[in-house]
Amino acid sequence: MITSRLFSSLTIICLIVFSLHSRALVAGEGDKSSLIKTGHPKLPEMSGKVEIEVRDSADKPVRKLPVHLVYSRNRLSTVTEKTGIMLTLHNWGGTIWDNTPNPNHLAENFDLLVIGVTYYQSGDKDGDPEPYDHGYIQAMDALRALHYVYLGLKASNHPFDPTRIYCTGGSGGGNVTLMANKFAPNTFAAVIDLSGMASLSDDVAFNLQGGSFLNARYSRDPKSRSYLSPDMQEIRDLGNESHLSLQAKNANRCKVVIIHGEDDTACLASDKRRVVEAMKKAGLDVIPHFIRKEDVDGKLIKNSGHSIGDRTALLMHYAGKYLSPKSEQMYRLIKPNDFDLKSAVVYPTKNGNHVIKYAEEGPVLTFVQNGR
Repeated sequence: MITSRLFSSLTIICLIVFSLHSRALVAGEGDKSSLIKTGHPKLPEMSGKVEIEVRDSADKPVRKLPVHLVYSRNRLSTVTEKTGIMLTLHNWGGTIWDNTPNPNHLAENFDLLVIGVTYYQSGDKDGDPEPYDHGYIQAMDALRALHYVYLGLKASNHPFDPTRIYCTGGSGGGNVTLMANKFAPNTFAAVIDLSGMASLSDDVAFNLQGGSFLNARYSRDPKSRSYLSPDMQEIRDLGNESHLSLQAKNANRCKVVIIHGEDDTACLASDKRRVVEAMKKAGLDVIPHFIRKEDVDGKLIKNSGHSIGDRTALLMHYAGKYLSPKSEQMYRLIKPNDFDLKSAVVYPTKNGNHVIKYAEEGPVLTFVQNGR
C-alpha cells in the first residue's frame, strides 16, 4: 500500500516537472523566434557598419546585409528630434558610398542620419554569371536598411524627425532610389535620382545593339536560368503608367528630383524623359534637370554625359533646398509612412501581382501569379 502511494506521488511529481520543462522549452522557442524577427543589433553609438539578417523569399537562405551609418559628428547622441534619415546609394558595380552623394556632407549640412547599403549584387562585374538585379531586390535591401534604422530609433525611444525621410543615389543607385520610392510610396518626403536607369529596357536586358552599352545578362529563353519574364521586366519600368497612377494615389506627396545628362550613353536620356512625362501625367511632383552641352561650365557641370560632375555638389545645387531645415522649401511627410501603416503595396503586371507587405519584422516582397 505504501509502495503504491509512493509510486503515485513520484508519478505526479514527474508529470509536473515534465510539464514545467515543456513550457520552458516552448517559451524559449518563442523567445528565439522573436529574436529572429526583431533581434537586429542595436544602433551603434558611433558611425560605422552593422549587419542585419534578411531573406528574399521563403525558399531562399538568410543572408547578411551590411548597413553603413553616418551620424553628424559621428555620434548617435547628436541625433535629435530635428534629425531626419537619408539613404545614399552606390552605383551599379560599386559598394558602400561609391559614386553617390557624400554621406558626411549630407549629415552635417542637412542634420541627417545617413544610411549606405551594400545591397544585393554590390560589386557586380560584367563577367558574373547571374543576371543583374536592376533595382528589384536591391530596392528591398534599401528599404530593409531604412526599416532597421527607423525601428531601432523608435524601439529605443531615441528622438528623431520621422517626417524627414529622404533617398538619393548615383547611376545604378539612382535607379534603386526610384524603385525604393515605387515600393514604398508613402515613405519618402523627397528623392533625388542622379543619372539612374529608367527601366530594364531590351537593349540593357539582352545586350542588344543600338542603345545603352550596359548589359544585365538576361535571356529570352524561358528554359534558361537567366530568363527575364514579362512580369519581372514590367515591374522594373519606372515609367509604367498604371503603376505611376497607383503611386500618385498615396497621401504623402514625394518630391522627385531628376538630374540627368542629355548625352548619357549608359542610361539614355530619352528613356528618362519618357519616365518624367509619365510621372507628370500621373500627377507626381517631379522636377527634371536635363543637362545639355551648353550647360557645361567646367565647375559644377563638367559634362553632359553620365557623370555630369561631382554628385554631392549637384545634389546640393539642385535639391539642397528640399532637404535643408533652414529652407522654407524643405519637404516633409504629412501622413504616416508605410512602416507605420503596415500597409500592402500592390502592382499588377501581365501574369500576376508584385506585393510589398510592411510587417513588424520588415518589408517583404512577393510575386503572386494570377490564379494562385
